[in-house]
Amino acid sequence: MRAETQQTVDAIRKSLALLAQRLDWETAPHRLEEFNALIEQPDLWNDPARAQKLMRERQTLMDQVNGYKLIESGLTDNVGLIELGEAEGEDALVAEAEAALKALMETAAQKELEALLNGEADANDTFLEINAGAGGTESQDWAEMLARMYTRWAERRGFTVEMLSEEAGQEAGLKSVAYKITGHNAYGWLKTESGVHRLVRISPFGSGDKRQTSFASVWVYPVVDDNIDIEVQDKDIRIDTFRSSGAGGQHVNKTDSAVRITHFPTGIVVTSSLKSQHQNREIAMNALKARLYQMELDKRSAAINEAHESKGDAGWGNQIRSYVLQPYQMVKDLRTNHETSDTQGVLDGDLDGFMAATLALDVAGKSRAEANAAD
Repeated sequence: MRAETQQTVDAIRKSLALLAQRLDWETAPHRLEEFNALIEQPDLWNDPARAQKLMRERQTLMDQVNGYKLIESGLTDNVGLIELGEAEGEDALVAEAEAALKALMETAAQKELEALLNGEADANDTFLEINAGAGGTESQDWAEMLARMYTRWAERRGFTVEMLSEEAGQEAGLKSVAYKITGHNAYGWLKTESGVHRLVRISPFGSGDKRQTSFASVWVYPVVDDNIDIEVQDKDIRIDTFRSSGAGGQHVNKTDSAVRITHFPTGIVVTSSLKSQHQNREIAMNALKARLYQMELDKRSAAINEAHESKGDAGWGNQIRSYVLQPYQMVKDLRTNHETSDTQGVLDGDLDGFMAATLALDVAGKSRAEANAAD
């Protein structure tokens, strides 16, 4: 077997070992049997919420078990074909099996990455908020670029993106925008993006060729499902309705029914302005519960995304990632030191490398300072 092929085989075996560890492979078949027994109970659907939760958990475990078995059998089969081809002098057979192993290595790496998404709310849908920071029109344009980036990323994964609110910039871009992103593990992936994002470029708005630095903040919160009980007391909130406005375009608000909810104990303010008044109230309340749930997750988990530990202003010293378009091309995450010169690819939604690096950092339990020191 060629050295390059042996490296591919070793990489697949390493991924399988990590998958087995994260899946707790020895107990997985027993856990699957327990799920199968539970869903066969005749009174299962007397509690629809519990039934749906069990079905989702069972399907997730089945997908993990089947994925592991497919990789394991694919590795065994193709290594056998290579050995047979080399013994019989069948170069075409060897080449075909080597190509299959390379594809299998990519699949194994993806499954290994997905196995990192085992947090309490990782499988949930998510709210994503973007707010322009220091920098005026420049930062408002940057906020719109980020909105496009995350929309493209979600579309690549087949996720559904629903705009909940939008405030247009005075001259260009967006002051703020909020989305609900629906898809399996949407929160698990996007939680890595919470923090301040910094852009360096030649300004398209100013005169001359001076570089400008812009900031925008991105905050991500899991959608709270029916199995998570978050109590919000009436005395702790104020609900305001108001006439919303926008700059026009395809997302222009055509109602006067925007709803703003202020939560007094935490100071959290959430807004929805794109639906009817009844729908806006429900959306805003769900967003508030998501924010409160995220705060509770932060308290419980020491490995939660570091950006949530110190949500400073969207400005100098608080950024998690820098996007430099001038005088060179570079996107670098300051938590993990993961970087790429493919700035256009990143702005078009190619974020998986950055997300994977941050997920791995969270699993290792390292702080930003420790990650930088180890680099």
